[in-house]
Amino acid sequence: MTKLFGTDGVRGTANSHPMTAEMALRIGAAVGRYFRQDDKGVHRVVIGKDTRLSGYMFENALTAGLTSTGMNVLLLGPVPTPAVGLLTRSMRADLGVMISASHNPAHDNGIKFFGPDGFKLSDEMEAEIEALVESGVKPTDAHNIGRAKRIDDSRFRYIERVKSSFPRQMRLDGLKVVIDCANGAAHHVAPMALWELGADVIPMGVAPNGHNINQGCGSTHPQAAAEMVVAHGADVGICLDGDADRVILIDEAGNIGDGDQFMALMAARWAAEKRLNGGALVATVMSNLGLERFLEDLGLRLERTGVGDRYVVERMRQGGYNLGGEQSGHIVMLDHATTGDGLMAGLQFLAEMVRADRPASALMHQFEPVPQLLQNVRFSADQRPLEMEAVKKAIAGAEAQLGGGGRLLIRKSGTEPLVRVMAEHEDPALMQEAVDDVVSAVEKAVAG
Repeated sequence: MTKLFGTDGVRGTANSHPMTAEMALRIGAAVGRYFRQDDKGVHRVVIGKDTRLSGYMFENALTAGLTSTGMNVLLLGPVPTPAVGLLTRSMRADLGVMISASHNPAHDNGIKFFGPDGFKLSDEMEAEIEALVESGVKPTDAHNIGRAKRIDDSRFRYIERVKSSFPRQMRLDGLKVVIDCANGAAHHVAPMALWELGADVIPMGVAPNGHNINQGCGSTHPQAAAEMVVAHGADVGICLDGDADRVILIDEAGNIGDGDQFMALMAARWAAEKRLNGGALVATVMSNLGLERFLEDLGLRLERTGVGDRYVVERMRQGGYNLGGEQSGHIVMLDHATTGDGLMAGLQFLAEMVRADRPASALMHQFEPVPQLLQNVRFSADQRPLEMEAVKKAIAGAEAQLGGGGRLLIRKSGTEPLVRVMAEHEDPALMQEAVDDVVSAVEKAVAG
């Protein structure tokens, strides 16, 4: 069997391997057996999902697999990924499951797992579960089969938790906020939380139909929200992705900011307040070189990890750090949540606007980014382009070309069959040439 788990759980096209109902049932049984090693006591799992049509299919299949091993299933319905992490811990569950392919199109789906502490599972745990999927598990006795129950107030529990991260006694009165929910999991909770805090809310991407999640909206397509901000004279725009674990911000002029600028703002603020643990921010190898230089000027460090918010969280927990994230908009604040939370991060930005009494544009541009270029090359599942000598030679040549004034990063995507070629350099022409050379070599290798 090919490897199931990628950088963020299991993911693929719905009704194609590995994202089939049959495989979801097997995964449910395996993870249920893993977290219920015996038939003693009460064991429970919470399951959340986003708004994809295939979510119904996977919810039912996972429930069947989990209950077959004696797990009691609590169905949360459509909720953000961070809500699953939160409710796994607060409901004393053994396991949390989120059915979502995050920012991917509607035809994809995925399954992410959280342990009883609300954090995503480690690579080692996933490998053990994958072995159980392959070998199969014995179902429990008939009298120990689990039950399934819908939890009707999961959205409201999450809203209250998100609001508790917002400064007490502070309100958003007078702020006009565009909130783009990507027709995804936050289409109820995000506008409601903002409204309860006093904002004048302009919602978009709040009419999911099973097929339109992330379609021309949300954090991967913020242009529509940027136009809405300008058209309505809004103070700020907040764009979430399909499962609401990432955020992209838009200022009052319609300019789009990324996670690096937000992390720079929060790191500087927390450091000034003496609450940035370890004097460091944790981010991935994709974060801009300009962010690293900005932090160095403040006497702070940038701790880099592999791509994926779970690796950011692992480094944060290992080093005792409390702020981290990704350029793509995953913002992790361990003082408040166990994983990236787009809505919570957006509220922190709004709090800073109120506290500083400054417009979004003054807060969203903290440093001048070093020019950065990213290009993707698609390959087949059976191909290994990065292992070919011609590609290795092209990469070495590009690295030499950029010298010490920039960076070259070549990696395989953990969620799609893509080779990602990224470079940074003060000279855009030199950077373009280096990327073109590597992309050309990979394309030739893929073409055979």
